[in-house]
Amino acid sequence: MTEQPTSFERPQPGVDPAEARGALLRPQKQAAQQLGTPALPAQARPDGPSSGPGTATPCGTGTDGNGKELPVNGPEHSQPAATEPGTHRPRPAPEAIPAQPGADQERSPGGQERRTGRGLPPGRPMPMRRDGDRLRFVGAATRRIARGLDLDEIVMGLCRATVPTFSDAILVYLREPLPVGDERPSGPVVLRLRRTDRIPQERDTDGVLLPPAFEPEPEPSVLADLSSLTTELCEVRPGGALNEVLRGVRPVFADAPAARAALPELLGEGGEAVVPGGQRAILAPLRGRRRVIGAALFLRRPDRLAFDGDDLLVAAQLATHSALGIDKAVLYGREAYIADELQRTMLPETLPRPTGVRLASRYLPAAETARVGGDWYDAIPLPGSRVALVVGDVMGHSMTSAAIMGQLRTTAQTLAGLDLPPQEVLHHLDEQAQRLGTDRMATCLYAVYDPVTHRITIANAGHPPPVLLHLGGRAEVLRVPPGAPIGVGGVDFEAVELDAPAGGTLLLYTDGLVESRLRDVWTGIEQLREKLAATAQLTGPDHPPPLEALCDEVLDMLGPGDRDDDIALLAARFDGVAPSDVAYWSLEPEDSAPGQARRMARQALARWDLEELTDSVELLVSEVVTNAVRYASRPVTLRLLRTDVLRCEVGDDVPQLPRLRQARATDEGGRGLYLVNKLARRWGATRLSTGKVVWFELNRS
Repeated sequence: MTEQPTSFERPQPGVDPAEARGALLRPQKQAAQQLGTPALPAQARPDGPSSGPGTATPCGTGTDGNGKELPVNGPEHSQPAATEPGTHRPRPAPEAIPAQPGADQERSPGGQERRTGRGLPPGRPMPMRRDGDRLRFVGAATRRIARGLDLDEIVMGLCRATVPTFSDAILVYLREPLPVGDERPSGPVVLRLRRTDRIPQERDTDGVLLPPAFEPEPEPSVLADLSSLTTELCEVRPGGALNEVLRGVRPVFADAPAARAALPELLGEGGEAVVPGGQRAILAPLRGRRRVIGAALFLRRPDRLAFDGDDLLVAAQLATHSALGIDKAVLYGREAYIADELQRTMLPETLPRPTGVRLASRYLPAAETARVGGDWYDAIPLPGSRVALVVGDVMGHSMTSAAIMGQLRTTAQTLAGLDLPPQEVLHHLDEQAQRLGTDRMATCLYAVYDPVTHRITIANAGHPPPVLLHLGGRAEVLRVPPGAPIGVGGVDFEAVELDAPAGGTLLLYTDGLVESRLRDVWTGIEQLREKLAATAQLTGPDHPPPLEALCDEVLDMLGPGDRDDDIALLAARFDGVAPSDVAYWSLEPEDSAPGQARRMARQALARWDLEELTDSVELLVSEVVTNAVRYASRPVTLRLLRTDVLRCEVGDDVPQLPRLRQARATDEGGRGLYLVNKLARRWGATRLSTGKVVWFELNRS
């Protein structure tokens, strides 16, 4: 594979024997060497060195006084001469960008600079001598800028595309904060120095230290740390010189009267030291779709050629493409922020800590470009220390799917507060989905865990079945009725009640975890079961794996191509409540019920070695039971649970919930809940399908 010289790269020394033009030149050169005469005359260029009258020089070569061939800089389209081994080979300009206009136009025919008489350092880029070179540079630079998606990538693309090809240094200023879309920012316009870039003072384009003979002699201020010589923030004063330049939109030379007055305002006190004299600096406003969002300052060293009028057009193109890219990046960032906030508010911010169960969860979007979806999970505390575990999946992963998911999740929370059976919850969710639209379909699995009875009731609406990991390490796919998806309508849902052994782990998930283009859902479920069993073997048969680590291990089963859909994961570790930690009584709604409740509560506390809570518990139990028997027509239930706290639950058949109120001095009652609120750690009341439950908790220590 041969490297062909182009019009915008420096011709490489040497001729490939396989190249057609090199093959044509080779016989002529050999014949010339045999006859002692030159082979071909050099092609003359208007801007290149011309030979003397009546002389002809071989293309790409010259001779010294002894007849020895010396390499010289031939025309841009001439054939490169052969190179001796070990000579320095310059690096092409990055990204196929034409090289920077500079001191190469000042070089003498012998390869030296006219101004200094020194030889040129190896690797110095060739100049853009024609309009075609500038067009190719602008095309390559704008492509590099357009590749960026976020703000930093676009600004860095502008800097890397222009330094060192177009300028020796650049300063990029952006508004702080950047306006988004059509919003009208309030307050003064402030520019912040976002990024600076420059050519290192002591190195060439290959990163090799320059020999002393080749070191340029620029002003130290130009190659110094630009950010330390300029201010980071500047305020654009209305009617000021900088404001007028930015309003003009078009780039201007720094030595123009308007720019000379604007630079001190932009760079700050002493910042003008970084700007060389002459037309070696361009100030280009960055204008987005609707307003100016910043400015870019292009700088060249004093030993390089100054900018010309065509360079102003190049700077205008770079500024326009960069500003439009920044505008799009800001809009994209705002959309991503809105999507993240929407998804975060749709899902539970933290999981509750109900009695007898530990919870962990994970959520993964389908892709970074689609951060919202219809998958959700939830854990809802229920009366009687129970907890509802919910996981669902709305079709699609878009804003619409997320909005429908939020409505269904809110409906599920409301239905759970009514303590409806799982199959009734799914039935009402199905009706709600039909009200939202004819094509609003979702799958859902709703389970209720009771830590006292160690049982779990599950109803399914077209969702993948849960997996139960037993304490011994056996993973089991639970057999639950499949059901039809939510939104179909006219379908009855069934519920099944299963054992929930202590130490077991129930895993609820969406189909994105087990189904992809590379595997069907049942293959994925079997792989999930095997993964859970293998993870449990690592901790032994007597210790279940840590819940958070188990979720991470489950997600590790995803391979390349397995992220076709959102993934919601909810893991529940069943600790349960031991029978010895539960005390339960049923009391007739009679006047003697409060006294019986105090006596039985005192006995239970003595059995649990919690006598220090006796006075508080007797007072609060008496008040709550008294309120219950006053209106109840059926037996009142009293239950005490000893976990990390002491929990008391009183149930009756009256649906009206008690309300905390401030009793007047003349009232005979109304102070019971006030005492509960003052003495209890937490308390609440929940309506049931058969009445209500009033509960309170006390710290054990």
